[in-house]
Amino acid sequence: MVSNFSIAEENYIKAIYHLQQCNTSVATNDVATALQTKAASVSDMLKKLKAKNVVEYEKYKGFVLSNNGEKVALSIVRKHRLWEFFLVEKLQFEWDEVHEVAEELEHISSKKLVDKLDAYLGFPKFDPHGDPIPDSNGIVLNQQQILLVEAPAKVQLIISAVANQSSALLELLKHKNLAIGTSLQIEQRFGFDESLEIQLLKTSEVLTISHQLAKALFVKIAAL
Repeated sequence: MVSNFSIAEENYIKAIYHLQQCNTSVATNDVATALQTKAASVSDMLKKLKAKNVVEYEKYKGFVLSNNGEKVALSIVRKHRLWEFFLVEKLQFEWDEVHEVAEELEHISSKKLVDKLDAYLGFPKFDPHGDPIPDSNGIVLNQQQILLVEAPAKVQLIISAVANQSSALLELLKHKNLAIGTSLQIEQRFGFDESLEIQLLKTSEVLTISHQLAKALFVKIAAL
């Protein structure tokens, strides 16, 4: 059960889970960077988590979450994303305001509360940033999506997720009226700096966005 872990341990478990989405195994330095701590501190924590059957470690190859560790991580992620959904949909927080609050709320251990929150919200599948919300059994519904930078031109696209939840990125998206669910199409690619000219289909507004921003947005191709 998640309640058997301290807040620090839960933060490590969640960090490892996210790092594993990009790599088969995770190195100590990767976790140290993600949590802004020292490698020695990570090593000490990994020993504790290994003793609790949360991580599996192989010398020189790094470590991964065990099956038990993945269940714990998905439970924490589920709570985080449900609380983000609640804060945006029910309390009218802006989507760039909810991450830090959800970081605190995700450590509430009551399964009954989380299940009732899920039901109250109508069992949402995705959080306000487009990330999938694991269900009570830890099942994650992944959507078919591609990065905007890789999407075809002159095709209706719908923003489905953001690559990270930094305040700077979310603030920029809000300034440009780009959000989850925004319909757009790519009008032109510029070779000089790889920026994109896009049109927002609801308002017909035309914007030029940087290659860096286009790499931070996931889109779905709209059904015909």
